[in-house]
Amino acid sequence: MKEVSKVLDLEAVPCPLNVVKCKLALEKLSINETLVVHLDKGEPEIMVKRALKEMKYCFKTIDENQKIIKLIIFYES
Repeated sequence: MKEVSKVLDLEAVPCPLNVVKCKLALEKLSINETLVVHLDKGEPEIMVKRALKEMKYCFKTIDENQKIIKLIIFYES
């Protein structure tokens, strides 16, 4: 797994603003960098995951509880 380059806390950020902020953060990363995103469960999680799949990013859940999920996002060519 690649080293974490940046952490983005989007807890309590409403849709679709969390998707937009995630996309902007990913645009600033280089190919070898990763992003960890903290999201509320439910609609924010679903919307961000959908956007990541559309943009061809890989992601894995690294931590999760009833309210929050943490994803590590990376680009795999």
